[in-house]
Amino acid sequence: QVQLVESGGGLVQTGGSLRLSCTGSGILLYMETVKWYRQAPGKQREFVAHISSAGGTSYVDSVKGRFTISGDSAKNTVYLQMTSLKPEDTAVYYCHVGINKANYWGQGTQVTVSS
Repeated sequence: QVQLVESGGGLVQTGGSLRLSCTGSGILLYMETVKWYRQAPGKQREFVAHISSAGGTSYVDSVKGRFTISGDSAKNTVYLQMTSLKPEDTAVYYCHVGINKANYWGQGTQVTVSS
């Protein structure tokens, strides 16, 4: 079965960096479109970034120039490199893959940015 596992979250000061990882099992991530979402307390889950099987990427405006999504097919992992972090980036971050109308989510990883 398909499983996604996120890791790499933590507590960081404003301006700091973190790299999140999304590792897949039962699926080859490089063959799929993988998305990162985040959900802050009391807010709806929002799209953050995506990477397609062709390597195309997109980002929500609020993270453009600060976050970079990439993939490592050998490790079956998609990364979200986050720099210049701000308190408003505080959220639980999830990776997502949609296959044949089924949605697969990881358990999430907490990112907390202190001011």
